[in-house]
Amino acid sequence: MSAIRLHQVAVERFPVRDAFTISRGAKTFVDVVTCTVSDGDLFGRGEGTPIYYHGETAQDCAAAIEALAQAYGVSDRETLRHLMPPGAARNALDCALWDLEAKRSGRPAWAIAGLNEPQPVRTAYTISLDEPEQMAQAAAAARARGFTLLKCKLTGVGDRARIEAVRAGAPDVDLIVDANESWAGLDLLAEARALADLGVSLIEQPLPAKADSALNGFDLPVPICADESCQSLGDLARLGAYRAINIKLDKAGGLTEALAMASAAKAQGKQIMVGCMLASSLGIAPAFLLAQLADWVDLDGALLLAKDRVGAMAVSDGLLSPGTLWGQAIITDAQPS
Repeated sequence: MSAIRLHQVAVERFPVRDAFTISRGAKTFVDVVTCTVSDGDLFGRGEGTPIYYHGETAQDCAAAIEALAQAYGVSDRETLRHLMPPGAARNALDCALWDLEAKRSGRPAWAIAGLNEPQPVRTAYTISLDEPEQMAQAAAAARARGFTLLKCKLTGVGDRARIEAVRAGAPDVDLIVDANESWAGLDLLAEARALADLGVSLIEQPLPAKADSALNGFDLPVPICADESCQSLGDLARLGAYRAINIKLDKAGGLTEALAMASAAKAQGKQIMVGCMLASSLGIAPAFLLAQLADWVDLDGALLLAKDRVGAMAVSDGLLSPGTLWGQAIITDAQPS
């Protein structure tokens, strides 16, 4: 087989089924960058969603992939980690290389990674930020679809009323919450106690990432999970105040880095959430492998879209199962559409 090269880079837009709202605003669509690598016979694909709070755009990510390929080529994943910073561009390229390796070797990506064959996982379903009554209705609808783990977006104002309403709308679900850095200035202990009384089992990123030190010394009744504070492997050393980290492939810059993060986090005794940005199933599929190692799984990014790709991942009773888009050990010389 010939050398690996970049075959194609594209920007694609996927409408969101309903507006996806967090403390920073609402999204009605998501732009993703996709890339295809080839050895001349076989093709591998990957997808990345730009980290918008870092100022990334899909167009910038596409340009970065093309520039790297022109300057250095796209030979292997470990070299890529040293040549390109973490982010959505590296994620798309890293995952494309994984996909190609699965096809070239005749081994699925999970086997290459040294993992057991993936099993369906319970995923959280996101309840967007809204007024309490609307969040309660959304929670009841999600529960009716079979989801038993809900992740509620919060904003720092009126959050207890929102969770009380969600709990009333879906009394028997497990709840986690994501403050998206919005709790600065609040009484953290009082907020955590109130949410613990409502059955919340995890609080994600209550404070701005630069305020991590303010969590030192708190003995909160609910584990605190780092999201914006935990981007890639180099961040783990300073996250002593967090009992859990949220690993997202777009932040980490690919499955290769994410697997290293999971190993290091477990060595430190931390729990792991595997999360995602809004993405198609092509972007979620690599994270599904990592989800096999997680304490919490939040991989509903493709479920929130109005339309997904052919071969998409499936969900039944809140359990996510792999599709056929990525990482398969099927040798084919057909160019992907």
